[in-house]
Amino acid sequence: MSTAINNQSTEQYWQALREVMDPEFPISVVDMGLIRKIETKGSTVVVTMTYTSTGCACMTWIESDITERLLQEKNIDEVSIHVVWDPPWTVHDMTEEGRNKMKHWGVSS
Repeated sequence: MSTAINNQSTEQYWQALREVMDPEFPISVVDMGLIRKIETKGSTVVVTMTYTSTGCACMTWIESDITERLLQEKNIDEVSIHVVWDPPWTVHDMTEEGRNKMKHWGVSS
C-alpha cells in the first residue's frame, strides 16, 4: 500500500474508510489501495485518492460513500476529496488483506 496506516491523528478516518466498499468487489477502498493520504485541516478531512482506471464508472458513487462515512465522525463538518493519477494505481497498492480477498473471489492479483 502506498500510504502506511500509522498516522495517529488520522487513524480513525482510515478505519472509518475500511467500511466503504468498492462497488465492484467486496473490498474496502482502503484495502483496494485507492486511498493515498488522509489529512485534517480543522473540521475538514482531506482525502487524496486514486482509482484503478480513469474510466471507472463508480467514481461519483465511491466519493459520495467516502464523504457520507467521514461526515459521521465526531468534529468533521466537511470532506474534501482530491483525485490523483500519478503514480497510477497497481495491484501493489492493495493491502495484503485486499489481495487475499481478491484471490478468494477468484481474481488474481
